[in-house]
Amino acid sequence: MKNNHFENELVALQTNMRNFAFTLTLNRNDAEDLLQETTLKVLDNQQKFVDNVNFKGWVLTIMKNIYINNYRRILRNQTVVVSTEDLYNLNLSQNSGFDSPEGSYAIREITNSIASFADEYRIPFSMHLQGFKYEEIAQKNNLPIGTVKSRIFLARKKLQEQLKDYRY
Repeated sequence: MKNNHFENELVALQTNMRNFAFTLTLNRNDAEDLLQETTLKVLDNQQKFVDNVNFKGWVLTIMKNIYINNYRRILRNQTVVVSTEDLYNLNLSQNSGFDSPEGSYAIREITNSIASFADEYRIPFSMHLQGFKYEEIAQKNNLPIGTVKSRIFLARKKLQEQLKDYRY
């Protein structure tokens, strides 16, 4: 495509590009920014366009890819990695359930219900609550992994049944 023809086609697509940008961003200002960024990218990569390819599809694909890359960049910048071994100082939610007498009572009820289970259900279920993986529970108790999963499932069901009338 000749330079003038390429630029005329791009100008003719501005309305379609603006509408597509708005459907991606759901914000007028962000859509305008995306439109400008896409227009610049298309002009910079003009030599990569092949004449027998759908021009509109090519341009809108570039726009979609720019949007996806920007979204991923934002997610990466918002991710916080803590490399400390002192988990006590992490800024975690402090809702332990002990804030009120009702919360303390609820935890006691749950603990008593779990303690009432037979050992074959209580031990795997308690280990699972402590964060052990199914494979670890199976190895430590010399049980097949299917049995461990089944017992944990049945313990959950039994706990739900015992606490079904309980409303926090």
